[in-house]
Amino acid sequence: MGEIKNDNKMINIYDIAEMSGVSIATVSRVVNNNPKVSEKTKAKVMEAIKQSGYTPNVFAQGLGLKSMRTIGILVPSIADMYMSSAVAYIEDNLHDAGYDCILRCSGYTAEQKETHIQLLLNKKIDAIILVGSTYAGSEDESHNTDYIRTAAKDVPVFIINGLVDGENIYCTASNDYQASYDVTTALIESGRSKILFLTDSRSYSANQKKKGYRQALNNAGISVDERMIIHTENKIPVVKSLLENTKDIEFDSVFATDDGMAIGALKYALSNGIDVPNQLSIVGYNNSNLCICSEPELSSVDNKIEKVCKDTCDRLIDILKGNDNVPNQSVVACKLVKRATTDF
Repeated sequence: MGEIKNDNKMINIYDIAEMSGVSIATVSRVVNNNPKVSEKTKAKVMEAIKQSGYTPNVFAQGLGLKSMRTIGILVPSIADMYMSSAVAYIEDNLHDAGYDCILRCSGYTAEQKETHIQLLLNKKIDAIILVGSTYAGSEDESHNTDYIRTAAKDVPVFIINGLVDGENIYCTASNDYQASYDVTTALIESGRSKILFLTDSRSYSANQKKKGYRQALNNAGISVDERMIIHTENKIPVVKSLLENTKDIEFDSVFATDDGMAIGALKYALSNGIDVPNQLSIVGYNNSNLCICSEPELSSVDNKIEKVCKDTCDRLIDILKGNDNVPNQSVVACKLVKRATTDF
């Protein structure tokens, strides 16, 4: 939806909903000529539109015009394997439903994200999908997500693998906390007590994984050694070199928040004659193609990215059709895929 200035105030769909005493979904139905709206309700909304001077964006559905049927997709970087896979799934789902996509890569800073989300809004899109938990903030900075709530005043905003509260914001996330808790618990129950945790991020998702790891150790009566939580680049040779130079830490297992880092740990083990999984268990995350390219094949958490993307697209289409019974948040269970780098 668009907005205009009226008495020095920007009028948007929220104002129309408040003025007419209905939901924003109902306003959307009216401007999209949805037949499910009663004539009485339609008259109230149209009167509010007339009185306010509100004009839906000229590319939108309704008022005799047709939607551009275009969805904006924002990712921090398409080079990331998780992001590129998500974009592929999203495009497939949306194209099947008759929608086109505009893709932008925002980078990771708050300023970059805000700039690129505005650039997408300028394209008069019907909705925005933000791919990745970086858009939900991080543990080491006061990340402002108000720009997402501002964007949601114009179009529905969907976030993949991050949770942000706000009206017209819809989030679908993998249950990373529970998956991390379960993997750590399984390692402990198999006799491992010195579990190295490797992560390349301080995003919402990475923080959930770390919380699950910590809680599993605490519940097992094992003290959390902060030296066992290592932040590193998600590059195979970097992780291999890092572990070869980690002389002051003894570990009997590695849990990495991405398969690339887990492969780095596996290469370290193989080059140093360490028996995997008997001497060292290794678990990765994302269940990517890297898992079956390695020898031995890598155990990894399947975070159900395909299901997450389909859930997101299904709910997006429901919203654009005027369904106001769509939940704002959805959490998808993960599954550990056991291969040859674990013995439990």
